[in-house]
Amino acid sequence: MPSAFSEYLQLTKPRVVALLVFCAVIGMFLAVPGIPPWRALLFGTLGIWLASGSAAAFNHLIDERIDKLMVRTARRPLATGHLKPRQVLVFAIAMGVISMLVLALLVNGLTAWLTFAGLIGYALVYTAYLKRATPQNIVIGGLAGAIPPVLGWTAVTGALHPFALQLCLIIFVWTPPHFWALAIFRREDYARAGVPMLPVTHGVAYTRWQVLFYTVLLVLVTLLPAITGYSGLLYLGGAVVLGAGFLYYAIRLLNPPDDFFAMRVFKYSVIYLMALFAFLLADHWLAAPLADHALAWHRTA
Repeated sequence: MPSAFSEYLQLTKPRVVALLVFCAVIGMFLAVPGIPPWRALLFGTLGIWLASGSAAAFNHLIDERIDKLMVRTARRPLATGHLKPRQVLVFAIAMGVISMLVLALLVNGLTAWLTFAGLIGYALVYTAYLKRATPQNIVIGGLAGAIPPVLGWTAVTGALHPFALQLCLIIFVWTPPHFWALAIFRREDYARAGVPMLPVTHGVAYTRWQVLFYTVLLVLVTLLPAITGYSGLLYLGGAVVLGAGFLYYAIRLLNPPDDFFAMRVFKYSVIYLMALFAFLLADHWLAAPLADHALAWHRTA
């Protein structure tokens, strides 16, 4: 039987939250030259992680009935009965409260408020309402999951910035093709649970075309940091190569070689987002110093 620690850890959806926190930390590093202030980096990361874990735990609580019906989620702590709803509720509230205290007292009020809005958006607006109300649930509700880079930026600077909003837009547009690929593979699960995911309500063929449409839009959106001058050629090259890979998967998904191909698209989308943000950071750290050295050489030549 799993330990109590592992059960509570599972409530926080550690792999999903790790990706969110990774994007938030990249936002912190992009906000300033060099290393962000240690206080913002440490407590900002901690607060965002706690809030993300709280939202995930609320998701477990609200989706208890659905989770019992789906193969993908049937082994979750609430679905198996290893944890009780009251335990999960106390855990989710405690993490949420601690996260707000950490962010408000040790980081700044703007980050605390934005994080709270993201928590409410995911836990209540998306999970409790949109997920069951419309096949566009993941599009509308995707904003809550797209906010981490903004939180990272505000944790360091205390202010919103157009570049941070661009990063948010990238994740917002990335979310539908990422999640719909999974939904195609798990469509029988969603149908059994009565969740109106796009492959259930509109069919797999329609969803495949939507994945392609959003992937094309995503590739265009990822060019914005280079077009607007917030990043350079290093990022642009990485974005083009990664985007070409995503387009390959999306086009191949229209006539996939097997039923498992949708999961390959889903897995690539995770790698894609991590690599894209890694290119942003590499461009921020490496390209700028190279440009400075070139300018200095030009002036002395």
